[in-house]
Amino acid sequence: MDFWQRYRAIDARDPRFDGQFYTAVRSTGIYCRPSCPARTPKPENVTFYETSAAAHEAGYRACKRCLPEAVPGTPAWNMRSDVAGRAMRLINDGALSRFGVEGLANKLGYSSRQLNRILHHELGAGPLSLARASRAQTARSLLVSTAIKLSDVAFAAGFNSIRQFNDTISEVFALTPTALRATAASARQRGASHATSLTLNLPYREPFDRGIFDFLAARAIPGIEIAGVDSYSRTLRLPHGDAVFTVEYDGGTLTLAVGALDLHDLPVLLSRVRRLFDLDADPVAVDETLALDARIGGSVREIPGIRVPGAVDPQELLVRAMIGQQITVAAARTALSQLSDAGTRLPEGHPATTLGLDRLFPTAEEIARSGAGLLRGPRRRTDSVLAAAGAMAGGELDFDYGDDRGTLADKLLPLPGVGPWTVGYVAMRVLGDPDIFLANDAAVRNGLKRLEAVEGLPADFGNVSPWRSYATMHLWRSAAAQAAAKRMGPTSPGRPTATAGARASQRRPRRQQPASFPG
Repeated sequence: MDFWQRYRAIDARDPRFDGQFYTAVRSTGIYCRPSCPARTPKPENVTFYETSAAAHEAGYRACKRCLPEAVPGTPAWNMRSDVAGRAMRLINDGALSRFGVEGLANKLGYSSRQLNRILHHELGAGPLSLARASRAQTARSLLVSTAIKLSDVAFAAGFNSIRQFNDTISEVFALTPTALRATAASARQRGASHATSLTLNLPYREPFDRGIFDFLAARAIPGIEIAGVDSYSRTLRLPHGDAVFTVEYDGGTLTLAVGALDLHDLPVLLSRVRRLFDLDADPVAVDETLALDARIGGSVREIPGIRVPGAVDPQELLVRAMIGQQITVAAARTALSQLSDAGTRLPEGHPATTLGLDRLFPTAEEIARSGAGLLRGPRRRTDSVLAAAGAMAGGELDFDYGDDRGTLADKLLPLPGVGPWTVGYVAMRVLGDPDIFLANDAAVRNGLKRLEAVEGLPADFGNVSPWRSYATMHLWRSAAAQAAAKRMGPTSPGRPTATAGARASQRRPRRQQPASFPG
C-alpha cells in the first residue's frame, strides 16, 4: 500500500488494517492503529510504519485511546519469504530469547550485522527492538486480562528484569504498569489468577469460521488433544517445560485458557496458538479474491472467514504428515494414537488430567527409539517415519518457522518417503504459507469433482494467488460435506436434516468428537 491508500484507510477507520501498519502523528507524538476513533490527522503530520517497534524507535508512544498493541498481527510475515518475514516468524516464536541475535542470524544464514541492517531497512527497527515491542504487547495483554503479580508479568512477557519491564511499559504506553492495569475495562471482572493458570482474549479479524475446530477434532489424538464444535484442548512441549491449554469460541470472542505453563514460555505459546488458528489472517482480503473464482465463489459466500490451521510443533507436524500420506484421516488418527504410547506420560494431578489428557506427543528421540514396535502398516512407511525421526533427533534435519518453501523442500525432499505433497502440506501448516495448492491430494480431487467446470480458469487456481491455501481449505470442506452426506444417506423420518443435525451438534457434550473428514 502506498501513502494515500493507507491514509484513506485511516480516514475510513477501517479495522481490517489494524496490526498491518501503524500511524504516527508528529503533532501529538503518538502512534495509533488505523481504526483509531480520534480525528483524522492532517497528511503532512502523518508517518506510516510497518511495525510498532519502528514507531517506538522514532520516539512515538502508543495511543491510550485505541491501544495499537491490542491488535492481531500482520499476515505479511507468512506471505513474505524474504529474510525480514522469516526473521519475524522466528522472533514471534521467541527465538531471540532462546538463541540471541547471533543465534537468530545464524539460523537465517546471515551475520548479526547484516540481519540488523536488513531489518532496519525493511521494517524500520532491529531485532532487539522488534522483540521488545512483542514483549510490550504480551505484557499489556497480561496486565489488562489477569491479576497475576507484576513481577510475574515482567518475566512472562520475556523481560530480563523488573526495571527493564517498568521502563519499557512507561516508554511505550506513557503509563506505569500499575496505571495501565487500572485502565482496563475488565478490571472489575478479573478474578485471582495464579502464575500458571490464566485466561486471555485472542484478538483476530472478522469474520471467523468456526470450522477450524472440526478440522482439528477430526485429527485429534486421544490423550493429547480433545476438541468439540467450539473448543480445542491439548498438551504441548515448550522450551521450558510442558503446557496444557484450551481455546474456546463463543461466537464472538476467542479465549485462551492455560492450565499449566512455565511463564517464560507464554510468548511462545501465544505465538503458536495464534498460528494454529490463523488469527493474523486478513479474511476480507482472502474472501474478496476467492469470491472472484466462479468455481468456489459460492462456497466463499457461504463460509466467510475460513482459516488455514497451523502447527504448534514443526517436528510433530512432519511426523503426522508422513503417517497421513495416502490414507484416510481416520486411519492416520488410529496410527498416531498407537504411536502416542511412546510419548511421555503426565504425572497424576497434572492440570491436563482434568480434561482427559494424559500424555505429550512423542519427541523425535522417543519415536526413533520406540516407534518400530508401535507403528503398523506398510514397512516402507514405518521405515520412512523412523528415518525422519532419527534425522531430527540427531540434528541432521533442522527446520522451523524461519524456513521458506525453498529451504523446506531442500531439507525434506531428500528424506525417504517424502514427496511434493508432504512438503506442500508442511509449508502450509508450519510456515503458514498462504499460497499452497495441493493438486494431488485425494480430498482436493474429491472437492473438485463437486465443482462446475468453468472454461478459462487455471486448474492450479493460480488466479486466486496468493491465497491458494484457503482455496484448498474450501475444497477440503466440500469433500468433507460430501463424505458426511454419504454417511447420513437421504433424509427420512427419524433422520435429522442437515440443519437439524448442525443444531444437534451444538448441543453435544463439548468434548465429543464430530465425524472426521478428508484432508
